[in-house]
Amino acid sequence: MPLPIDILPEIAESLHTRQPIVALESTIVAHGMPYPQNLETARQLEQTVRDGGAIPATLAIQAGRIKIGLSPDEMEWLAQSPTIEKASRRDLGVILAEQKHAATTVSATMMLASMAGIRIFATGGIGGVHRGAQHTFDISADLQELARTQVAVISAGAKAILDLALTLEYLETHGVPVIGYGTTEFPAFYTRSSGLKAPATVADTDTLAAIMHAHWSLPHSGGILIANPIPAAYSLDPAYIEAAILEALQTADAQGIHGKALTPHLLAEITRQTEGKSLFSNIQLAKNNAQLAASLAVAYQQQEPL
Repeated sequence: MPLPIDILPEIAESLHTRQPIVALESTIVAHGMPYPQNLETARQLEQTVRDGGAIPATLAIQAGRIKIGLSPDEMEWLAQSPTIEKASRRDLGVILAEQKHAATTVSATMMLASMAGIRIFATGGIGGVHRGAQHTFDISADLQELARTQVAVISAGAKAILDLALTLEYLETHGVPVIGYGTTEFPAFYTRSSGLKAPATVADTDTLAAIMHAHWSLPHSGGILIANPIPAAYSLDPAYIEAAILEALQTADAQGIHGKALTPHLLAEITRQTEGKSLFSNIQLAKNNAQLAASLAVAYQQQEPL
């Protein structure tokens, strides 16, 4: 069965000529914030990648077709459509067969980017081991995708709503390199520090690119997580954001919200409690990650053998 995939002409040409490309997820557009702020943010992320010398490729699924890159009209549609599902790796077969619309999470974006030949992906923060997972077994598919798929993911650590210590332990168990970019501490999404040591620290994109080439030359190697702290100007006070997270977790528990609906609920509730401060920080860290991803894509391509 031929794969139903549409690659934007600019991206197809960039793949053919081996130009630097950065994959971007679409859940931030469809499920991350209201219109038109979601559209403005998506455009800003793509422009940030372009300003860094790379080509942006926002991934999504439209009517059962995989979209590697979105046209301006398709991005507008994604930002306004009320019928966009949230697709993890496990959901893709069903969505493709039933010809549905979907935004891609970290795991689905990694999978589709790898299929297209894109090695670098910028997101906000990855999913991970949820708090209380010893009772719920709620562990994001993002972690398994990092273990199996050769894509470098640039994020501001893992989402602060998670159990960050257990998330790092899980990544270690599955052999995923976690590299702090310019930091010895694993960042905590809204804040620059978590109290947890980053397993490795790198200060420049040339070294990151060399690590990517070396890691992927090894047998059975998967993805790489590059933890890029939120800029200091936009970092929130840890105690302030932790109080908002705990309140959001209580409301989710009281309302019986779990599974794929949990993270969007928690982020929306935290945004409400912080009067939009957390959302503003989220946008700024996503831009920061896109900027680093573009620089890394350029460095990685320059090291690629002819």
